[in-house]
Amino acid sequence: MDPEEFRAKYPLLLSWIRQTVTAHAPRARPVAALNFPRLPHYFAPATLASAKVVAVEAVPVPPLSALGLSQYADFERRNANGITYFDTIFVRDHVADDERLHFHELVHVVQWRLLGPERFLALYADGLERFGYRHSPLEAMAYRLEGLCQKGGAPFSVEQVVRRELKVLARG
Repeated sequence: MDPEEFRAKYPLLLSWIRQTVTAHAPRARPVAALNFPRLPHYFAPATLASAKVVAVEAVPVPPLSALGLSQYADFERRNANGITYFDTIFVRDHVADDERLHFHELVHVVQWRLLGPERFLALYADGLERFGYRHSPLEAMAYRLEGLCQKGGAPFSVEQVVRRELKVLARG
């Protein structure tokens, strides 16, 4: 998607995301309330307290094709277990207690916070279009960090790693 097309579609996408988060806000709970044992070793207490999670039957995905973004139809059709908008994580009911999934989505919370909505969505869209879902830079980062946590190595600050890696991405 060229920058002009992104500028035209961004307000529509942002509006859909805001409406979705607002509609689910009454059911949102802080991630900290889930009392996952490993997350506090990787995320700041403020992040765990401010990030929210909503368990849903199916994660809400923007109607990208209806917005004229048919190049993202594969992403739109995915049957994802989780998705993050701003500081709100949506997870499917049957995986609501999966700490690994919450770790992955919390990486996206940090990315949203550090990049801001416009830059996050621009990078995410560009990554999907150029590399596909699994290899898009923001997803690859989340999967890699999730893997490091799963290996059980020494805890680290996800926020610091994401900040450093986003600076490298910005240069690239």
